[in-house]
Amino acid sequence: MSWRWFHQWGSPRWFYERAGRWQLVCGWLSLILLVVGSLWGLGFAPVDYQQGNSYRIIYLHVPVAFLAQAMYAAMAVCAVVLFVWKMKLADVAMQAIAVTGLAFTVLSLVSGAVWGKPTWGTYWVWDARLTSMLILGFLYLGLIGLRAAIQDPDQAGKACGILVLVGVVNLPIIKYSVEWWNTLHQPASLKLTEKPTMPASMWMPLLVNILGYYIAAAYLVLGSMRAIVIGRERRASWVKELVGRA
Repeated sequence: MSWRWFHQWGSPRWFYERAGRWQLVCGWLSLILLVVGSLWGLGFAPVDYQQGNSYRIIYLHVPVAFLAQAMYAAMAVCAVVLFVWKMKLADVAMQAIAVTGLAFTVLSLVSGAVWGKPTWGTYWVWDARLTSMLILGFLYLGLIGLRAAIQDPDQAGKACGILVLVGVVNLPIIKYSVEWWNTLHQPASLKLTEKPTMPASMWMPLLVNILGYYIAAAYLVLGSMRAIVIGRERRASWVKELVGRA
């Protein structure tokens, strides 16, 4: 099997040109899915017999909570690629994902607080799930701050990669916190190995929204990566040629 496809990712120019096409596809596809999923979930899904209409925030909260964790895991993969194969584009991806991941973590915490008020009677409790998600937000902030504090991009990438890998220990804590400790946060309604605890009329639009948010995240990360690549390669001949065409 040829590994040419893998090594192409080491070329900033190759990535920049193709990422523009991928971003366009992701943008339109995510827009369609999010419109369909949101309208379906907010307007046509039945009312929950316990939580009433307040449960509908799951169509925002669940996808962004999933993404907050998945994007940190993606950064860990990028860190391994950076250390093993010295691929600078992996560091670019880490830098782009950190900002987007922080945004989704904040959205998760805020939407969870809004959901918590009618459900628990308070916006915030030092619940194991909430606290570990807050720690995830601080990890994202720490990565952004650490990169800003180190001027050399190569050194910044290595330092951030180490911090990312250390912080991975928080991900299983987030996932299993509702099982390991007595928490207010409800267990996951969607599991790969078990039947959903909600009717199909509720979880189907949720799946559509989850897919839409994941593709939207790809759109945002690709755009950020393209901007970072141009900034880092601004002295390269292909960037000057690109600017000249513009």
